[in-house]
Amino acid sequence: MPALPLNSENLPYPDPIHPIVVHFVIAMVFFSFFCDVVGYLTRNRRLLEVSFWNMFVAAIAIFVAIVFGQFEAGIARPYAAAQGTLNLHTVLGWSLSAIVVAITAWRFVVIRARNPIKIPPAYMGLAAFLVCLVSLQMYLGSKLVWVYGLHVEPVVEAMKQGVIR
Repeated sequence: MPALPLNSENLPYPDPIHPIVVHFVIAMVFFSFFCDVVGYLTRNRRLLEVSFWNMFVAAIAIFVAIVFGQFEAGIARPYAAAQGTLNLHTVLGWSLSAIVVAITAWRFVVIRARNPIKIPPAYMGLAAFLVCLVSLQMYLGSKLVWVYGLHVEPVVEAMKQGVIR
């Protein structure tokens, strides 16, 4: 099977897709938490419903983000200095997918069945922890681009010329 032709960013398509999808997931998780906090404090059922559906869609979209992330990381040919951060970013991404699915399932199966307008404090605590983990993941992803330059044209060129190994 012939190799895919890669552009100047070392991708077979114009721009990285992983950041586009992952920013969608990040926004949905953060907005879900915001709606939960305001809905919890005001007992606004509509905000709690918005929160649930944001988490539901995020639980699906995170797998799309991971698939493109794995593909794009694989063709990035990361050099040694970036490898540790990339590995941590990968492990945390898979862990976040499990946490997002678990928290969404808990919300759907248990909380909505019992009382959809009452969110337990334990759920709020777990959702706050999720926001912290997503923030850490954002830091790691930003570091891969802005510090290590994965899929950034000058770094790709330096790797092709053997300047970076």
